[in-house]
Amino acid sequence: MIVLDYAIVVIALVLFIPVLILCTQVLLAAWSLGSASQVLPVNAIRRPSVAVIVPAHNEEHGLANTLAHIMPQMTADDQLVVVVDNCTDHTAEVARASGAITLVRFNQQYRGKGYALDHGMKYLHKHPPEVVMIVDADCEISANLIDTLAKQCVALQRPIQANYVMQFPSTKSTKQQVVEFAWLVKNTIRPLGYQQLGLPCQLMGTGMAFSWHDLAQSNLASGHLVEDMKLGLDLAQAGRYPYYTQAAEVKSYFPTSLEGLATQRARWEHGHLGVIVTELPKYLWSAIRQKRWAMLAQVLDLMVPPLALLFVSAVALWLVALVDWWLSHSVLPLALATGVLGLLGSGILLAWLFFGRKIIGLKSLLLAPIILLMKIPLYIKFVVSRQVDWVRSKRDQH
Repeated sequence: MIVLDYAIVVIALVLFIPVLILCTQVLLAAWSLGSASQVLPVNAIRRPSVAVIVPAHNEEHGLANTLAHIMPQMTADDQLVVVVDNCTDHTAEVARASGAITLVRFNQQYRGKGYALDHGMKYLHKHPPEVVMIVDADCEISANLIDTLAKQCVALQRPIQANYVMQFPSTKSTKQQVVEFAWLVKNTIRPLGYQQLGLPCQLMGTGMAFSWHDLAQSNLASGHLVEDMKLGLDLAQAGRYPYYTQAAEVKSYFPTSLEGLATQRARWEHGHLGVIVTELPKYLWSAIRQKRWAMLAQVLDLMVPPLALLFVSAVALWLVALVDWWLSHSVLPLALATGVLGLLGSGILLAWLFFGRKIIGLKSLLLAPIILLMKIPLYIKFVVSRQVDWVRSKRDQH
């Protein structure tokens, strides 16, 4: 039992790190609600030329709506480029009808968003803009997004990430409420908390702005499942730390079909876990060796796994510690496991109290542990047959 005691203590201490980071971010985000808004003044900054790249794979049903949100914000000096990537539908016709520059790419060997973005950048080399933005083909952007992100990018000389909101389009089940709340924690609350300390965020894949030089120097051509997350870390390694802004918003919708949602979650979560397993040690060592403390903070943020996995791990550890205590009466392992689970629960409750009550009611929140435990097969699949190839989620047709 002594070996089990030590194992529980070690695992509890390892889990304590991401739990502490998450709770600190939530606490700082809650504190920001009562403090002066940290909005970067950009009114006096000249509006740079912008190119918006929209990678699109079989997006004929939603693309027109996305482009209708982008076009009114473009100036005569701007370029709107839609990369029609390995499409088998009428995406190209929709893009051309909107007046966008339409690039058709077909390569079954090199598939994925990264290759589409690289294709768009190669086209822009003829007439490079000052700022490049990336907007997914199924998104709606706020009325000020292009102007705000472009000016902030020029002012800070850093990549800019807009607030990325995802919702279900209709009446929400308890499971859908839990999914929305988990997304809010990851993509709004946590980066907002870090922002209060001037720390960088992860890139989220859409609603992003880069200086031409930064993006042109980046390696985009990959089929990585979370190419945005890796791009953010690569840029941080070069001293270009992504900046999170709430002054602009990009919104998208979760698929309502079980198949579409499952595919989407597998791609995101397996991709995130894959980066943690394969890339995190390299970036962590680089940040420590070069004494890049902002990058270290970004890497530590990466260590926080998907909320469901973090919760499942904390519960599993507590149950093992409880059995260990019953058999051997070892108090320390159970105390540490209880502390980790209690701290995580407090952080989730605080996030709900300050940010999540419009998304999920208290009754549904109390049912969340059951729903989160239902995701255990997804994480088992990561171990036995991890998704490594990019697969488009089956979206709803509007």
